[in-house]
Amino acid sequence: MASSTSDTRRTAALARRRAREREILDATRALFDERGVRDAQIEDIARAVGVNRAIIYRHFSGKEELFALTLVGYLDDLAARLRAVSVDMSPEARVAEITGAFVDFGLEHPAFVDCAQTLMRRPGPELLDEISESALFRLGRGIAGCLAVLTEALRAGNEAEDFAVEDVDLLANTLYASGLGALQLARVGMKVKEAAPGIPAVEPLSPEQIKQHLVSSALTFARGR
Repeated sequence: MASSTSDTRRTAALARRRAREREILDATRALFDERGVRDAQIEDIARAVGVNRAIIYRHFSGKEELFALTLVGYLDDLAARLRAVSVDMSPEARVAEITGAFVDFGLEHPAFVDCAQTLMRRPGPELLDEISESALFRLGRGIAGCLAVLTEALRAGNEAEDFAVEDVDLLANTLYASGLGALQLARVGMKVKEAAPGIPAVEPLSPEQIKQHLVSSALTFARGR
């Protein structure tokens, strides 16, 4: 009887901990979406949840881990968006749709781009020092879930001999990273060029231009030409 009571208490405590963690992550994402990643402070998150900042650090090893697990939420939503792309279309159309869906999601959720880029700027060994193994596992699973949709389309293209991709995982990772950079460029809304030797000039750049460029680049890489 004592053991059963103890197990019940541990289960209840774990449930409360998970509920509080979810509450903190939801508050973090809400602040990210409202203010952007840079302007969201731990104090603001704690205030939104109704706790002091010490409680935040009981659940997360630091700001980097909080960012990583908030990014997981965005990645889960992105994966659902990508999985909605029909597998019945041609591999080329499928890759184009997946790329377009990625761009649309990034434009709708600028904080996703900021959060992803913030973590990508950190060398792997630094992240290992600052983020728990369980958090890194969840982050890796979130990224892999998104990339798997693209790698499946690339493999289908290889099998149909529409594509000539030697390493589908490398290409998927490269397209993900370059896509994040291009989404940042879409936010800037301009491109720089040399109008004459030594004379810079800027031109407007629309989100649709970015989308078309990323789709075209993805297909070019996939075709191997």
